[in-house]
Amino acid sequence: MPRGLEVPVQVWVDDQLFQADQALLVEHCGFFRGLFRSGMREARAAEVRLGALSAGGFRTTLQVLGGERPALAADEELLQAVECAAFLQAPALARFLEHSVTSDNCVLLCDAAAAFGLHDVLHGAALFIRDGSRELAAELALPEARAYVAGLRPSSYVALSTHTPAPGFLEDASRTMCYLDEEEDAWRTLAALPLEASTMLAGVATLGNKLYIVGGVRGPSKEVVELGFCYDPEGGTWHEFPNPHQPRYDTVLAGFDGRLYAIGGEFQRTPMSSVECYDPAVGCWSFVADLPQPATGVPCAQARGRLFVCLWRPADTTAVVEYTARMDAWLPVAELRRPQSYGHCMVAHRDSLYVVRNGPSDDFLHCAIDCLNLVTGQWTSLPGQFVNSKGALFTAVVRGDTVYTVNRLSTLLYAIEDGTWRLHAEKAGFPRPGSLQTFLLRLPPGTPGPVATALPEL
Repeated sequence: MPRGLEVPVQVWVDDQLFQADQALLVEHCGFFRGLFRSGMREARAAEVRLGALSAGGFRTTLQVLGGERPALAADEELLQAVECAAFLQAPALARFLEHSVTSDNCVLLCDAAAAFGLHDVLHGAALFIRDGSRELAAELALPEARAYVAGLRPSSYVALSTHTPAPGFLEDASRTMCYLDEEEDAWRTLAALPLEASTMLAGVATLGNKLYIVGGVRGPSKEVVELGFCYDPEGGTWHEFPNPHQPRYDTVLAGFDGRLYAIGGEFQRTPMSSVECYDPAVGCWSFVADLPQPATGVPCAQARGRLFVCLWRPADTTAVVEYTARMDAWLPVAELRRPQSYGHCMVAHRDSLYVVRNGPSDDFLHCAIDCLNLVTGQWTSLPGQFVNSKGALFTAVVRGDTVYTVNRLSTLLYAIEDGTWRLHAEKAGFPRPGSLQTFLLRLPPGTPGPVATALPEL
């Protein structure tokens, strides 16, 4: 029956009465879908009684299915939500929990998901724990949860330097991808790029623990490389896949919700607002909603299962917008005005977006960082100045509660604590000149690779 013709249904949970949209329950919950389509007497009743669940958990379920993002701070709230997601077979609620994992709740969610059989939540929480301190894994109560975490590999910090195919440079060391061996404090070579691949002005992103490269250019006329390239660390292999329909370079590539998004970019020296989406399962690109304005190289980040980009606007304004796949639209989120300063990089942690911008006036040797709280909509400036020698903070990656930044001199690790960044470790610098793109990959064991050779300054 079409959703618009459905009538509300009354649901009793733990002696509390809820008015719910029957069509919404059928659409998002396997339990209700089976119940209302079963033809059983209960399906025709005016009321449904769920004696096994908590009222708080069901309230959270209705909020999430209705598009809200409730703050589940208490352990009991999280446990009740996990129970409802499992019993009601509600994938949307499970995804919400998966995107709610933090260092505060990852152990609880991992144990609870293992107990209730919520695999995606278990996997997300276990990955977070695997990337964190050993103390987190030691806190797990269930043997099956501990075993699951132990069977996973931690993510590695990977860097890709700028390379474009040219005669005489196909064996150049810049045509390699490297990762940081944190125990040995050294950058090691992971793999060489395909001969035809270019990372010059390319979009680079990870999705499903694979690396994707699209839109690189070669030559002074910025000829766009015709194919995209995908690297699978499991076998150390590359394969080709089609580029977006619209040739584009200086595009931003984002792996989000099981798909790749090529956002904006430039072609024949003309900035574009078009956005394309690639589904690896289908193997083809399709156009989605345009950006609100043409843009190249936009800062991009994901927080709580949401995709955000920064756009530069006149009057020294950095605008944050969000893409919603359900509406296929870019929605305004917030704006930040700073004289002669624009966002160059953006990372996310919990409910916050951190916009890294050039320092006061035109000082590109330092960076300032502004934090947008997505719950309150308020901006705050992180205290102090951050050194940005050779562009270290123009590429950054968050792993757990740590921000990784890198340049030729050093790899700096910042701990995110109470909305501020505190420098807590320094590792070897990346031994290659030029701009970098960085990301995380989970590498198979037994592949240390040779130490990356140093290259002279450009």
